[in-house]
Amino acid sequence: MKSVQTFLVATLVSAFAGTLPGVSFASPPDARCTCRNRDGSKLELGQTACIRVGDVAYLARCEMELNVTTWRKLRDGCPEARLSVGTNLTQ
Repeated sequence: MKSVQTFLVATLVSAFAGTLPGVSFASPPDARCTCRNRDGSKLELGQTACIRVGDVAYLARCEMELNVTTWRKLRDGCPEARLSVGTNLTQ
């Protein structure tokens, strides 16, 4: 009788826990989930890349949306590294 009561309580608690806001029992995305760039390279979730479509370039992050990996635009243009002429590199 005690084990039946314990089972019923555990079942009710687990059923109720699923209805609490902010409580998530979803599993994390599969580590094999990646986004592909136009050149065929694979990037993991959370990584960023410069995406070029025709003459337009933008910075995007690999994200998961409705169980599908997608590129989420972060901003127009891509970051560039520049070295000014006349910069003293020896210090």
